[in-house]
Amino acid sequence: MGRYVLRRLLQMIPVFVGATLLIFLMVNVMGDPIAGLCGERACDPATAAQLKKEFGLDKPVWQQYLTYMGNVFTGDFGTAFNGQPVTELMSTAFPVTIRLTIVAIVLEVVIGITLGVLTGLRRGRPVDTGVLLATLVVISVPTFVTGLLLQLLLGVEWGWIKPSVSPDATFGELIVPGLVLASVSLAYVTRLTRTSIAENRRSDYVRTAVAKGLPRHRVITRHLLRNSLIPVVTFIGTDIGALMGGAIVTERIFNIHGVGYQLYQGILRQNTQTVVGFVTVLVLVFLVANLLVDLLYAVLDPRIRYA
Repeated sequence: MGRYVLRRLLQMIPVFVGATLLIFLMVNVMGDPIAGLCGERACDPATAAQLKKEFGLDKPVWQQYLTYMGNVFTGDFGTAFNGQPVTELMSTAFPVTIRLTIVAIVLEVVIGITLGVLTGLRRGRPVDTGVLLATLVVISVPTFVTGLLLQLLLGVEWGWIKPSVSPDATFGELIVPGLVLASVSLAYVTRLTRTSIAENRRSDYVRTAVAKGLPRHRVITRHLLRNSLIPVVTFIGTDIGALMGGAIVTERIFNIHGVGYQLYQGILRQNTQTVVGFVTVLVLVFLVANLLVDLLYAVLDPRIRYA
């Protein structure tokens, strides 16, 4: 296991470098950040040259990237165009988005797996058909429609929640936004669990466990569910980073000042330092989540062994 972890960590290095390089190049071709900094009126040549020199934009792109990566390894993600260090923006945005992601993942796991097990064990029955139709509707409806509808009904019409999340963004306030954020993923988790349960239910090891007279709940939890969760864990692991980076719509609807909000502001203002800094951290989240998923395989399925 130790050799496998070391090998995976070494494999993460070129992936991290390649992903950050691609992001850096893409962000730098979005447009002239100095033009966006000056507003509607164009900067005079002297001011533009001074700003480019101040932010290091007068150097070749490859040199900018090497300088940026050198600073990243020292914990310096640069300075936004408003003079505020990007690390300060991260310190306020990431805790909010992490809380939102935790709520979304918990709802995704609890509701999705529960519905998946129920429908997988009752395949073809009315409850199975009803859940399949419901998940199909959830997948088909865009997230911004779901968010605006829940905000209108629960927040404006019925007054059950606040239409806008407060700056503190407590876990209680993030339940509905978390449900909106996790809605599509929850539907996929339900379908993945249902399919996996239905397939493994006909496996030899399940029939053997039943023939040995084991209690039904033990057959489901210790044998059937444990082996059926491998594709579900794979999806949830990769979904963690997707939820954190894809929360732009949800955070805009409920006025949550998290990672999605900062990315939106950075793209809108062509603030390359902010966008690259936040996306760099999200790349690390993706890589770590994938590593943890691979390690969980050995826990869920004892047949899997890493040399």
